[in-house]
Amino acid sequence: MKQTGTRTRVGVPRESTRHERRVALVPKVVERLSDLGLDVIVESGAGAGAHLPDSAFENAGARIGDPWPADVVVKVAPPSPEEIGRLRAGAVLIGFLSPLAHPEVVRALTDAGITGFAMESVPRISRAQSMDALSSQANVAGYRAALLAAERLTRFVPMLTTAAGTVPPAKALVLGAGVAGLQALATLRRLGAHTTGYDVRPEVAEQVRSVGARWLDLGIEAAGSGGYARELTEEERAEQQNLLSKSISGFDVVITTAQVPGRRAPTLVTAEAVHGMRPGSVVVDLAGESGGNCELTVPGETVEVDGITIAAPPNLPAEMPEHASELYARNVFALLELLVDADGALAPDFGDQVVAGACVTGRAEER
Repeated sequence: MKQTGTRTRVGVPRESTRHERRVALVPKVVERLSDLGLDVIVESGAGAGAHLPDSAFENAGARIGDPWPADVVVKVAPPSPEEIGRLRAGAVLIGFLSPLAHPEVVRALTDAGITGFAMESVPRISRAQSMDALSSQANVAGYRAALLAAERLTRFVPMLTTAAGTVPPAKALVLGAGVAGLQALATLRRLGAHTTGYDVRPEVAEQVRSVGARWLDLGIEAAGSGGYARELTEEERAEQQNLLSKSISGFDVVITTAQVPGRRAPTLVTAEAVHGMRPGSVVVDLAGESGGNCELTVPGETVEVDGITIAAPPNLPAEMPEHASELYARNVFALLELLVDADGALAPDFGDQVVAGACVTGRAEER
């Protein structure tokens, strides 16, 4: 795959997925790529959703044009069949490719002769932290989920002392203490809520406490590999749901973030638990796209059941496109930096743990 004699071209297309406002590269990162000896071609309007005009990319050294014939195409959302058809054979595609949830994308890329690097497949090791796009976007989602919950709640979040008396703070429970969950806890804490976190991985209890939240201990442990929880047994799941249902009724806000890669999201909040909450309370389900953690979730929609609001927003990072794009672009830059040599030519080392782990299509013989 190593190129010689010409500068590697990196294409940045306009995202075509509905409501996707992020862009894969931002002008600050374009400048850094130019310093690496790469040419960047940006499709006109690619940054419009993130309030980044074409002129900002041009001032950073990019060219406005057709990104699809480039040697490397960088995206945010998985490519559509039409977009895959616009890639040239032998090209490299970098983005969220959903290899577990959408294997048909991987098959189509393989058939088209495309080497695909999935940002969600970057190994979660210390050396690859700068490329961890899952974490960077989860931070945005957790923050936004907390704001959404505060907006939908019919009560104050912080304690207020007024001439008419004191109003107690809202009580918030976050299920799943990954990056999104911890950010949601930290944000709700800053808003003045009494916060509690729960996870089946006991080792994250200290992280929950580090953001000022209490730890809800149900006595069920399911630590897995790669920082994820393992899937619970049927008996464990039934016990978890029973214990959570008893606990949830005391909270004004519940935010759920629990997911198992490649599997349907576990049900944590039963219909019974929702009915036990006070009217005016809010459930924000961040696992809606993989089935939802709440039994009454309608993916992509906000519904009301017995006065309880249940929101399952499909793509919260896209609602904060400026910072979400900036963080994602830094992740992409860190991966690209690993894929090129000192002269800026494409030269991925498939013997490298990070390169091999992120690569989901193409060059299998070198991995």
